[in-house]
Amino acid sequence: MRRWSVFIGILIGCLPVLAYAQNGQHTDRQLDVSVDRAEVRAGRETAPRNFLGRFVGAYIEGIKGTAAPEAAGPEPMRRLPPAPFSAPPFPMSEHVGPAIGIPDTTPNNLPLMRALPDTSLGTALRTSRINVYGWIVPSFNASTSRDTNIPLTYAIAPNSARLSQAVFTIERGLDTAQTSQLDWGFRFTNLYGTDYRYTAAKGIFGNQLLDRNQLYGYDPMEFYGQLYVPWVAEGMVLKIGRFMSPADIEAQLAPNNYLVTHSVMFTYDPFTFMGILATIRINPQWTIDLGVHGGNDMAVWSGSAQPNAHVMVKWLSTDNKNAIWLGANSVGGGKYTNGHDNLQHMVGVWSHRFNETFHMMTEAYYAYQFDAAKGGTCILGATRRFATGGGCGPIIPGLSDSIGGVNYFQIKLSEKDYMTIRNDIFADLKGQRSGFKTVYTSHTLGWSHWLSNELIVRPEIRYDHSWSHVTPYDNGTRKDQFAFITDFIVKF
Repeated sequence: MRRWSVFIGILIGCLPVLAYAQNGQHTDRQLDVSVDRAEVRAGRETAPRNFLGRFVGAYIEGIKGTAAPEAAGPEPMRRLPPAPFSAPPFPMSEHVGPAIGIPDTTPNNLPLMRALPDTSLGTALRTSRINVYGWIVPSFNASTSRDTNIPLTYAIAPNSARLSQAVFTIERGLDTAQTSQLDWGFRFTNLYGTDYRYTAAKGIFGNQLLDRNQLYGYDPMEFYGQLYVPWVAEGMVLKIGRFMSPADIEAQLAPNNYLVTHSVMFTYDPFTFMGILATIRINPQWTIDLGVHGGNDMAVWSGSAQPNAHVMVKWLSTDNKNAIWLGANSVGGGKYTNGHDNLQHMVGVWSHRFNETFHMMTEAYYAYQFDAAKGGTCILGATRRFATGGGCGPIIPGLSDSIGGVNYFQIKLSEKDYMTIRNDIFADLKGQRSGFKTVYTSHTLGWSHWLSNELIVRPEIRYDHSWSHVTPYDNGTRKDQFAFITDFIVKF
């Protein structure tokens, strides 16, 4: 098995070289976001008539540069200034935080949807504006640690190749650019892989992590319904169900992130909530988020859930070059209950576009809770080399708090390439979050290359360090850690 891990790792590690060669051969081909619909139809007319042929053909067309983008058709109407960032190559086109006034951006032209149009299922899906899509993400890392990479995430098993994510999503997006009618939507995201460890929720298949400490697992990490009401202020979106924590630059799903790994501060903040969220656009510059949920990473019916409020505000400059997104992501009693965290999370994000080539995002937070176990939520399963288990840590009486900060600086190299420089700091003031009372820093340099709309390779190098006498790395044996990580996103 180790031989196969090494082989797969070498293969993935070579992808940047192949990507560079492919980019050199096709410098005149750019990811055209305004592909003419007639060309798309013509391509479909010459495509294979069977499902498998169309599915494989979509990847071949993507590599050749003849495929349509993820969302085919003319540039849709917006009630906001033009998007500040180019996507691709960047994983996002809008500033962090809610955006009411944009059309439905759900991917509708990835290989699976392109393989379905001549079927009754495909016709029904497109008529209903329902899209099915996903991705698989194999990854490889080489690390100076031997047993575990924690607190580096999500690649916690060192010197190995793993399946980080296999994701399948069914979604009907919202069109909030129009103001004439109600719109409804939903999203159901299924995740399998090692990354489930950072999305698992108590009461929703969470026993895979909390009771058995498995490396691999399944998590239905998003399931929610949405309703867009255009007549409340300048538009309101109601969301009910389980959804990702709205506050951060970083997100759990691989294609939504600038880098493979995550900042240390992100590792120890909330990941998902279950509850009700109302997003209201006051005017083009101001949007507010108001909601209530049961606490971080647990179902409202779990024995640990408690009512928490969510109150955040987003400001957008008139030229769309700056945005501030801040508030209380989770605020309530803050009582650690029945072996589970109940994080109180005050957070702010500033994003800035310098020009087409450079932009950056900076985030800071303060998190706290009371009478919590050292090391966080209890994992009752046996201790593994890659992660501790064996039950709850000792209770730390009173306040346990932490402070985090991170800066992302992006450089667009071409229509298919960008570079990211990330620096972050995390102060675990009582040792409750990580199990060690120390200040962590990490420094990461990454490159992302789009071989096509469907295939992305992302190598990076990273250095982590602890600024105290404790040794939190590699199961308490090292003060620092150096790692090379790469992954390969295959969208379908």
